[in-house]
Amino acid sequence: MGKDLRETHSSEELIILSNNEMATFAGGCFWCMVGPFEELNGVEKVVSGYTGGKTQNPTYQEVCRGDSGHYEAVQITYDPAKVSYQTLLTVFWQQIDPTDPGGQFADRGQSYQTAIFYHNEQQRAVAEQSKQELAASGRFERPIATAILPAAEFYPAEEYHQGYHRKNETHYTQYKEGSGRACFIKKHWGDDKRRQLLKEKLTPLQYEVTQKSGTEPPFRNEYWDNKREGIYVDVVSGEPLFSSLDKFDSGCGWPSFTKPLRKEKIKENVDSSHGMIRTEVRSQEADSHLGHVFPDGPAPGGLRYCINSASLRFIPKEELVEAGYADYLKLFYPEPKD
Repeated sequence: MGKDLRETHSSEELIILSNNEMATFAGGCFWCMVGPFEELNGVEKVVSGYTGGKTQNPTYQEVCRGDSGHYEAVQITYDPAKVSYQTLLTVFWQQIDPTDPGGQFADRGQSYQTAIFYHNEQQRAVAEQSKQELAASGRFERPIATAILPAAEFYPAEEYHQGYHRKNETHYTQYKEGSGRACFIKKHWGDDKRRQLLKEKLTPLQYEVTQKSGTEPPFRNEYWDNKREGIYVDVVSGEPLFSSLDKFDSGCGWPSFTKPLRKEKIKENVDSSHGMIRTEVRSQEADSHLGHVFPDGPAPGGLRYCINSASLRFIPKEELVEAGYADYLKLFYPEPKD
């Protein structure tokens, strides 16, 4: 595909590249298709270009006019030991409207239609299966229109198109919003994208507790007997929640606090699960499940915020400035009175 690798790479680089594979996707304007793949661990390179047409070395103008029969596409060089073709397909589906047979969003015409160009039979089979699963998911009301085609000659686009989202960030953002793509992605894939990012960021236990309202084992969690001075922040968002100055040993096996750092950072819900009526507490910004609050705490407030360690990240007082929480230094280092 494209130039012979020997024209542009040394023998040492060829040894590395020999372990990589190619994936080619057409998803409408290629400006919007580069960034999401570049973020993936295992993706070595993403090139904007043209493929599937009838002429050699087409120009951007020829492709846009429909003269050459090419699709705008991206060709991805990736290490299959680090990222699977299935993962690439998942990212691809989440960038496009796969039900649109006439283009993508504000861009109309054959050059903006969507397609998966497979490079071998294994890719074809995985792509077909992925397409069938998407159709069966019920996510979209209309049929999936994305074509699955054999890979054809790929021609890199002009240099000013490469990495356009970085070179012209303001215009790129305006275009992605104005074309309707950003809104479509948020509507159909926003929750999925957030969940995927959280699964990569959090441990399985942290994800289970914060996102599925799970509960960790008592006495076998990170902070139940932590006696260091500092603050506890939401493990998802970093919003400050509790202070060690309000922490006490309740004997329950979970971190317990008499009050939050700031009441407005905590929201409460009625929890009727497990045959009990309890008051659940969640973080305001990230909506993370934290635990429950009970009216059996010490005087004078009488409250016990029973919190899962997995919902929290502890910032020692000596690291507050470095971690960006300098405002809370005064809790532990009060200014001397005149």
